[in-house]
This record gives sequence, structure tokens and C-alpha cells, in this order.
Amino acid sequence: MFKKERRKAPRAPIELKVEYKRVNIFIADYTKNISKGGIFIKTEKPFEEGTEFIFFLHIPGLKDPLRLKGKVQWILRKEEAKEGETPGMGIKFIYENEDEKRKIESTVEKLIREYITSWRKVR
Repeated sequence: MFKKERRKAPRAPIELKVEYKRVNIFIADYTKNISKGGIFIKTEKPFEEGTEFIFFLHIPGLKDPLRLKGKVQWILRKEEAKEGETPGMGIKFIYENEDEKRKIESTVEKLIREYITSWRKVR
């Protein structure tokens, strides 16, 4: 189910709506996967590596989207993507403090548990 990779936390292939501002317009894209430490946003117009930005993550069951800060760790441009790969950008969450970190990590862990539970029911 999860690819074995160099990441510190497992990722779940969950698609969630993500909104963020680019220049003077708001963009709505979707995640490809998520972990406690970050997300991958599917997009053909990624920010440059190192870019920090604010984004809103829409999570089912939450009244309001999570307001998060992230930093682009890596990108996969459309022209570099191999067959079957999705262009986009890998984002590392940046936390304002330990309370925010615990809250976001807890929310993401719950989301991943719910995904795993529903995935097992389908199989």
C-alpha cells in the first residue's frame, strides 16, 4: 500500500482539495498523498524549490479548511514526468509552534487511519 521511501512518515494516497494564492489569483489543486510531515500537490505549475507559502487544506468532516504553511522541498515538472508519474510539488509542513504541530499531526494521523480502515473494508 505505501511505497518504501526515504520519508520519515508514511504517506497515504488521499486526494484532498488544496487552495493557495499564486501572484494575484487563488488556485485550487488536489493532493496526491499526505503524511504527518507534508503533502504532494498535483499541479502543472509548481512553485520553485524553497518557496514558502500559505495554503488551505480541505479535510472531510472539518467545518473549515486547515490553514497551513509549507515549503516546496522538490518538484516534478510535466516535461520531466515519466509515464504514470504526476507532475507537482512535494511540500513540507512548517509549524508556528509545537501546539500547531501536534494539532496538524493529529488531524493527519486520524485522516490516514480513516483511509486505511476504509481501504481494508473495500478489499
